Amino acid sequence: MRFAAASEFRRAAQRRLPRFLFDYIDGAAYGEYTCGRNVSDLAAVRLRQRVLRNVADVSTATRVLEEDWSMPVALGPVGLSGMYARRGEVQAMRVATQRGIPLCLSTLSLCSLEEVAAAGTRAPWFQLYIMRDRRFMNDLVDRAAAAGCRTLVLTVDMAVPGARYRDAHSGMSGPHADWQRMLQAIRHPRWALDVGLLGRPHRLGNLEPLIGAEAHIRDYMGWITRNFDPSVTWREVDELRRRWPGKLVLKGILDPDDARESLQHGIDAIVVSNHGGRQLDGVPSTASALPAVAAAVGRKLPVLVDGGVRDGLDVVRMLALGANGVLLGRAWAYALGAAGGAGVARLLAIIEAEMRVAMALGGVTRIEEIDAQLLAPRA
Repeated sequence: MRFAAASEFRRAAQRRLPRFLFDYIDGAAYGEYTCGRNVSDLAAVRLRQRVLRNVADVSTATRVLEEDWSMPVALGPVGLSGMYARRGEVQAMRVATQRGIPLCLSTLSLCSLEEVAAAGTRAPWFQLYIMRDRRFMNDLVDRAAAAGCRTLVLTVDMAVPGARYRDAHSGMSGPHADWQRMLQAIRHPRWALDVGLLGRPHRLGNLEPLIGAEAHIRDYMGWITRNFDPSVTWREVDELRRRWPGKLVLKGILDPDDARESLQHGIDAIVVSNHGGRQLDGVPSTASALPAVAAAVGRKLPVLVDGGVRDGLDVVRMLALGANGVLLGRAWAYALGAAGGAGVARLLAIIEAEMRVAMALGGVTRIEEIDAQLLAPRA
């Protein structure tokens, strides 16, 4: 496995995965403009290069939400990631544990919360949506607590699913989707053996009590449409805050007013996110939204961010823009799809090495030294 740069995983994943899975990772909403701006706006952030600063001892270690991280990077929630490699969420959990960083398990994971928690020496974070079926949602919250999860990440930017046109053509959804997926699997025999055959059971582990043990991908897509609740307000956040004993993180904040509002509801951290451009196309990129959101909460809350982060230099850019840590999304999904857990481990090694170089050339040696002073003045 000779991956030298993080960008190489995307191409390898595209070759290995059936189209419906690759397009599910790679695609976004409407014309996918916000998805593209997430990447391009972040790449356009200019950094200062400093010299003669004694950068012989660079450390990427940090502490977020009372947890020690080996670097300010976590594996963010990615739905269906258990289909990208055999029991993919379990493989990713093992890597995250070895690297000393969190993994946030999606509600819409293939592997169940309990299976993934058993794979690590510390429990994963758990990502949650507010669901119409409040009883089932509360049971899921209780399951997370019983599995040892200490951090719950509530995604709040998905009152309704975004318009994702690629899924309608790729076989993820649509009237002929089952046949499309079957034909694509035949054309990708390595994936068909590793995941399609040896990766069974193909169940939506966290939703199994609700939609049954024999649910298929079409059931997953239908469940999204039927069960996300567009009537959710801050009242439901308050109810969850009373129920959940651990850290509560809100994911999907783009507006400074929403960030300030979160301070009134017992939130422990926020994630600046536009769902990877998969919801409302045309909203700001996370790189452009981050500084104002971070300024709105000051030092009162940790601010995490996702969207457009593909390598270690991007991580440093996000920290300089005001983040305390980064959630990887597509980056680790591509790596998992390209080479399984070994791919994720290699990606994280590349990101750490790139961070160390960027920090040294920027004249800083500790994560807490990365701030707006590292940003180059605008021309």
